[in-house]
Amino acid sequence: MTLFSDQTFQNLTASDFQIGEYDHCTFLGCNFSNFNFHGASFENCSFKDCDLSNAKVSGVSFQKVKFERCKVLGVHFNSANPFLLEFNFQNCQLDYCNFFNLQLKKSIFQNCRLLEVDFSQTDLSGASFSGSDLSGTVFDRTNLEKADFREAIHYRLDPEINKVKGARFDLEGLPGLLGKWGIKIG
Repeated sequence: MTLFSDQTFQNLTASDFQIGEYDHCTFLGCNFSNFNFHGASFENCSFKDCDLSNAKVSGVSFQKVKFERCKVLGVHFNSANPFLLEFNFQNCQLDYCNFFNLQLKKSIFQNCRLLEVDFSQTDLSGASFSGSDLSGTVFDRTNLEKADFREAIHYRLDPEINKVKGARFDLEGLPGLLGKWGIKIG
């Protein structure tokens, strides 16, 4: 497998991408929508202003990968290689993505839109959702201990079926925690 190290790739499309190992690489303004990344691995890489909508990531390795201002719609990250999986998403659209049953401790989802995302049975302990829109996002038997939901909006999670010890919330987020019981705030 070809190794690419310390390189910057700009404005690539799926037809330009070569499956290989990418280490400390940066992808700028690339369009990988609907692309099958099977066989690729990314370590310490950054994607900036890229479109990865509906990309196939089965078996793909993502270690310390950062996404900034990317459109990542409908990606099933739950099929990626779970070994040392680590993400940092900032100012991204992650609608309809699936993170089911992954170990994502201390992952960052900052100022992102996460509509209808599935975090069922995911370990998100210490994760940050600061400033994100979580409309319709599913938290079911999810570990959210010490997670940061300050400035996050539109989330609904049930403290009885999710682990939330030490998680941080704003007062404005109380309806997302108490909605199950029909309690009205304000």
